[in-house]
Amino acid sequence: MIIDALRQNKKVSIILALLRIYLGYTWLMAGWGKIAGGQFDASGFLQGALTKASGEQPAVQGWWATFLENVAIPNIQMFNMLVPWGEFLVGIGLLVGCFTKTAVFFGLVMNFSYLFSGTISTNPQLVLLSIIIRREDSYPQGICRA
Repeated sequence: MIIDALRQNKKVSIILALLRIYLGYTWLMAGWGKIAGGQFDASGFLQGALTKASGEQPAVQGWWATFLENVAIPNIQMFNMLVPWGEFLVGIGLLVGCFTKTAVFFGLVMNFSYLFSGTISTNPQLVLLSIIIRREDSYPQGICRA
């Protein structure tokens, strides 16, 4: 009830739209930096995540390390393409305001993949903002909804 009332408030809608634009810009720039650089390689990151899966208190859980070792690392070329283009397309989806639920879903999948791999960085912030803006009816009228 309170959430619905907030979403009908024009000021709150504008704030949510600004958060969506910020989130979209963050994703877009992260992806574009990797695409334009042309030398993105996730193998070092994935190997680092595997090393965090051992020890007394591992930062990476065993089931995720198994996924990395048996799926991600053997298919590193596919992941080297999916990560930058995924980040870039999530950013476009959020900036344009179309396919926002899909963009937020894939953004959350990527963020949780980074978190499962033992990295923190800006990922918790991006997850929180994604949860806040995840509903398409949180945008002002006239913005594309899909």
